[in-house]
Amino acid sequence: MADLTYERHEGPGGAHQLDAFLPAYEEVYAEPPYCEGPGDVAEFIDHYQVHAQRPGFRLVLARDGDEVIGFTYGYYLAPDTHWWKNLQRIELPEDFTREDGYRTFVIIELAVRKAWRRRGIAAALHTRLLDGLDVERVTLTMRPEPEAAPAQSAYAAWGYRKVGVSHPWDEAPLYDCMVRDLR
Repeated sequence: MADLTYERHEGPGGAHQLDAFLPAYEEVYAEPPYCEGPGDVAEFIDHYQVHAQRPGFRLVLARDGDEVIGFTYGYYLAPDTHWWKNLQRIELPEDFTREDGYRTFVIIELAVRKAWRRRGIAAALHTRLLDGLDVERVTLTMRPEPEAAPAQSAYAAWGYRKVGVSHPWDEAPLYDCMVRDLR
């Protein structure tokens, strides 16, 4: 781990980094609670290409030498986002759900390969992703299953609070929707 480095890519150019971190994605998301297979990975590739074109897109890669061992990415929520409409059994005030394209940064993925966990890499990725952002808050979703307990603990330690349960698409599992105020 002596050659651990971090690199940030911003804007549509980040789309060209997919091949660098896809093996890490496949490894991490094959584990429970995700249990993703080839079809899920193909769907992720399609979604990533769309995400990389969104305003404020940022990707951070953690490398041990040439090997990508962790990654995170996100972008600004657009004014017409459905992010808050995916919440179940709760109606948040309009003032909370209003987006202007710069109010909220959403973290879509944050993952570290198993052999490199518990070394502060996820925290370093998170810090580098948010570094210099001029937003009011950050949001993300996380799985509530026991297998995700380390992520749940990390997000709580980093100041995130649960605002509801998200169901982002018909076949999706339920996720806890988390928010961290930055101002």
